Amino acid sequence: MRPRYPRPGRRGVRRWLPSGRQAALACCWVLALLAGLVGYGYQHTRIPADLNAFATQQDNVYYWADGTEMARVGPIDRQSMPLSRIPKATQNAVLAAEDASFYSDPGISVKGIARAVASMATGGETEGGSTITQQYVKNVYLNQDRTLSRKATEIFLAVKLDRKLSKDTILDGYLNTSWFGRGAYGVQRAAKAYYGKDVSQLTVSESAFIAALLKGGGLYDPAVSAANHKRAVQRWSWVLDRMVRTGHLSRADRARITAFPEPLPPPRPAGLGGQTGYLVDTARAYIAAHSGITDEEFDRGGYQIYTTFDKPRVDALTSAVQGRLAALRPAGRAADRDVRVGAASVGTDGRILALYGGPGYVTQGFDDANISIVPVGTAYAPFVYAAGLRDGVQLVRDAPRTPVTPGTLYDGDDRTPVMTPEGPYWSLDGKIVKVANDGGRSWGRIPLREAVANGVNTPIVQLGMDVGIDRVRKASVDAGLLPDSGFAEQIPQFSLGTATPSPIRVAGAYATFAARGTHTDPYSVLRVTRDGERVPVQGPAVTHPFSPTVAGEVGDALARGGGLAGVEGTAPDNTSAYYAGYDTSAATAVALFRIDPKTQQLQPLTGTTGSREPEHTGSRFPAQIWSAYVAATH
Repeated sequence: MRPRYPRPGRRGVRRWLPSGRQAALACCWVLALLAGLVGYGYQHTRIPADLNAFATQQDNVYYWADGTEMARVGPIDRQSMPLSRIPKATQNAVLAAEDASFYSDPGISVKGIARAVASMATGGETEGGSTITQQYVKNVYLNQDRTLSRKATEIFLAVKLDRKLSKDTILDGYLNTSWFGRGAYGVQRAAKAYYGKDVSQLTVSESAFIAALLKGGGLYDPAVSAANHKRAVQRWSWVLDRMVRTGHLSRADRARITAFPEPLPPPRPAGLGGQTGYLVDTARAYIAAHSGITDEEFDRGGYQIYTTFDKPRVDALTSAVQGRLAALRPAGRAADRDVRVGAASVGTDGRILALYGGPGYVTQGFDDANISIVPVGTAYAPFVYAAGLRDGVQLVRDAPRTPVTPGTLYDGDDRTPVMTPEGPYWSLDGKIVKVANDGGRSWGRIPLREAVANGVNTPIVQLGMDVGIDRVRKASVDAGLLPDSGFAEQIPQFSLGTATPSPIRVAGAYATFAARGTHTDPYSVLRVTRDGERVPVQGPAVTHPFSPTVAGEVGDALARGGGLAGVEGTAPDNTSAYYAGYDTSAATAVALFRIDPKTQQLQPLTGTTGSREPEHTGSRFPAQIWSAYVAATH
């Protein structure tokens, strides 16, 4: 008999509510329907005969800007290891970290699945709901998509696989297919990548760290960053404590493990010698920051990365640097030792065209084109000038700002006191701060344009004070320097370039002036494809921090003839020499410096190249490198 609505004999809302019997019947029908759907899904889910693309991975291929091949990285670094040769300590660490009930569960965790499904349904993270069996299924049969349908298939396959295979077989497969970062798939390759040893030789402490990596190799590799190192130590300690709670490690043994087992530095991939390794690292970092491709997915390979790097320009920049460095005599002159150069060329549209990261990626893995401890020195003056032209100056506190022009006169005499609206600027030790010019030269009253063109320090420092150091800093960030570019406290010397932006960022900021005031964030990847399909990669941000008039006036001050503009830069403490400049298509920055290999501290350039000059020693090298590079590319 069909229910009648509204229900007779009831009043108000109760007339429309089903009875308890009707509600119970409806619940039974829903449960029956769900059971039918689950049964249907289970029966029609087949364990694939073939593994997923993991079994047939390809290299990641990088291409030059002209489409020719630049480098191949891969294939996946993996090597199977029988479970019998994997130490029990390693197995137990993994079980404690990932699935303590592995040997008793049916391949799935009902609570974990409920959490994962609820998270996906609400748009949250999907991790944390998978057993080891489910993770193994995802590794070898499925993809990494985060969808309900993929999760459902994973669950059905996990249950079927658990009924078909022994637990040891599943654990064996899981340990040999999981990703541990550094391109390593499988616990054997992880042991090699992080400790340079066979997995059978791992200690309990090392095993706990290897297990910690299963949470995300890209997040827990200590060599990547200080934040990664902190996370790794915390996760390693948690795994050890978890092993105690699960009965896999005694409290006494845990108490004896106190020191974090620091892994080896990451190995450098073969085939990335010369500048190629620096280029690949730069492109890889851009993809990591501007796409949805995870480190794990990228390490699985098969991607085609089309970069912005122009091979003739890279070759020209390398030749220009090495040609000048050949004049050094490190065997006979101590001041010529440990000299390094970082250089970058960035197009007006933000494309990174060329880099010089060091003598070679295999010899020196750190990219000096991206170094961020070298002062930019007086090559910072154009940003002070641009801030003044854009924002004006404030000579009287709380008074309206006064515009300045290229012809505005400033005192260019040597040892001129730095002034504030209240009077002279006093240092902490009670002295009036005075600024020295190069060679002690006094220029008298000098237009700002000439002060910038000739590198006269006193007007630049005073202009920075008149504009306001905070506004000068903002103008340089607007131009393209990063907010964390080592900006020192707001003191007069700030305008002499105490900040430490990388050569890439200096070139990108100078490119803003070349582009008539439009800034495009430096980028190194044009597009990424996989299996013929384009992978979304976020494009660079474009802003308009300066008017074409301001950019043009900066260019006029830096004009060197022949459509070129540029300026030398020397750090106040003579620890760096810079040259930065541009033409109508690209800007290039060259930094020269010395670093003590023991202390990793910058050293003065005094005496470098045999010069007896007490100041500006070595500053001619960046200008010569810049000129040789520009000549070769025109």
